[in-house]
Amino acid sequence: MTDNVQFARMNGLGNKILVVDMRGRKDRVTPAAATALNADPATAFDQIMAIHDPKAQGTDAWIDILNCDGSMAQACGNGTRCVVQALAAETGKKAFTFQTIAGILNATEHEDGTISVDMGKPVFAWDRIPLAEEFADTSRIELQIGPIDNPVLHSPSAMSMGNPHAIFWVDKDPMSFDLDRFGPLLENHPMFPERANITLAQVLSPSSLRTRTWERGAGLTLACGSAACAAAVSAARTGRTGRKVAIDVASAPAPAKLTIEWREHDDHVVMTGPAEWEWSGMLNPTTGIWQRDATEAGGARAL
Repeated sequence: MTDNVQFARMNGLGNKILVVDMRGRKDRVTPAAATALNADPATAFDQIMAIHDPKAQGTDAWIDILNCDGSMAQACGNGTRCVVQALAAETGKKAFTFQTIAGILNATEHEDGTISVDMGKPVFAWDRIPLAEEFADTSRIELQIGPIDNPVLHSPSAMSMGNPHAIFWVDKDPMSFDLDRFGPLLENHPMFPERANITLAQVLSPSSLRTRTWERGAGLTLACGSAACAAAVSAARTGRTGRKVAIDVASAPAPAKLTIEWREHDDHVVMTGPAEWEWSGMLNPTTGIWQRDATEAGGARAL
């Protein structure tokens, strides 16, 4: 087994992703390698998507997902789109089935280059999100930041998309809030025994939202696909929007949007959006030492 593996620096609507090819190997990307890669500005990331050989019949790959602090994540929709683009360029296939610790993900690349990921069914039960306290209705839980008589944020919708989410509804631009100050407090609040992704969501219309997310294990992120799904589902669940919405990710560097549909016939949440290949190289999955490829062509490429 050689020391180094191929990887690609990609992004999903600005969400910084490293796609690492671990197929044919028994080892894994270590937390030490993840933190070392994130410490380098050239390879700083929100999630690592490590592609392993499939474990279950009928799947194309097992995917390990690591946050930039080295912890494991259960879901990353933006990162899954990046994996699909890389594997589609390699194989010519358009449809893929992946297995993660959160379950099975089906994804499809469309002719226009956008990619749809079936993120599965949302979870609303308080003990499966999980929350530390029992709530019969998790569409609005008791939690606030700021003075008790004039809180800055309060009464979030809580749910899981394979990972815990709290959606705080705001009536002005999410970029106007000090999420970098509130985010760590809320992520690690005792209400969330497994920590949580914290999203501010503004309703723009019955079919559109504007969001900004503090991501569990990653911090202030340019985009978070599972958080966009959680915001869309929570908006429909509370009657703020319909079941299909366009998400304007406030912190994303490009104006492209995510489309989220919470399908009525099977309760599944489908996210559609772009992925972008930036550059590729080789890295050591144990240490995180890496080297960029010398020459590259533009556009999507295979690993």
